[in-house]
Amino acid sequence: MEDVLDLYAQPYDPKQPVVCFDEKPYQLIGDVRHPLPMKPGQAQRYDYEYKRNGTCNIFLFFQPLSGWRHVEVTEQRTKLDFASCMKALTDKYFPEAEAIKVVLDNLNTHNPAALYEAYKPEEARRILRKLDFHYTPKHGSWLNMVEIEISVLSEQCLDRRIPDKATVKREIDAWEKKLTNSMLW
Repeated sequence: MEDVLDLYAQPYDPKQPVVCFDEKPYQLIGDVRHPLPMKPGQAQRYDYEYKRNGTCNIFLFFQPLSGWRHVEVTEQRTKLDFASCMKALTDKYFPEAEAIKVVLDNLNTHNPAALYEAYKPEEARRILRKLDFHYTPKHGSWLNMVEIEISVLSEQCLDRRIPDKATVKREIDAWEKKLTNSMLW
């Protein structure tokens, strides 16, 4: 716990950014019947019956001191998906960083071995040289600031029935863009 708290207390350093990372499964739900439109003084009405359309996974990156966030929507949550996210973090989002301090929980896919399963040893090692993992305590994932972002995303964007992955991605992209634009002063 102290390791993560000490990390949060450090001043902003673009060469060694602190990035929080986590994921959330999301259930894809469609309507069986079309909702009735809203009327003045009356909310939209929809049937309690729904159609389950499977699930997708949402990976969220959050840099607390800069307010930067990014969301990836994937079919599933595997070691290979985690490895892909870590590669994007080092190569796409923070290519100039010397080291990226990643706060994450102890999920079985969140480990260096995932990169060796996904990439050749030289590539996995190159990526891992830039990553400095800081794990939250076993029952302390609430220390990860990205949990707050996931809650905000859930309430502001995913608080209704969304039937497919493409719509989830489109809605999340719009949410992310709106937050980014509101942070530009």
